[in-house]
Amino acid sequence: MTNHKLLKASAQTGVPIVASTGMSTLKEVDEAVAILKKHASQFVLMHCNSSYPAKLDELNLKVIPALKKRYKCLVGYSGHEYGLDSTSTAVAFGASIVERHITLDHSMWGTDQASSIEPQGMDKLYKQIVSIQRYLGNGKKKVYESELPSRKKLRGY
Repeated sequence: MTNHKLLKASAQTGVPIVASTGMSTLKEVDEAVAILKKHASQFVLMHCNSSYPAKLDELNLKVIPALKKRYKCLVGYSGHEYGLDSTSTAVAFGASIVERHITLDHSMWGTDQASSIEPQGMDKLYKQIVSIQRYLGNGKKKVYESELPSRKKLRGY
């Protein structure tokens, strides 16, 4: 976010840019996005808390729709917390991309092993996200075919 020379050089490669907003103020994100919009063909902002593990009450997932509205760009979520629900919730708040660290064993050496997801957790997270996308729907109110028998029984039409 704050290395503007690197942002510009990266953006000019034509390769899509994934930029983390962790540890950044809104002013720093504003400046980075201005550079990306000027020089990058494609970019996504990743909302995150850069603590390992991140505290659940510091995830602030409501920032995701705020970033989407402010910058009119794709916004993702990079999770460094324990558990899966917050990442699934990020999708419900509009995250287009999710990133989680994966590990083979939580007891392995490294700063992020404890908050990383083991392979079976990644599978569970994938299934949660697919389900969320299904039950969020498209936002258009309608009477479903499955409701018609109840409608006829309870309303008479």
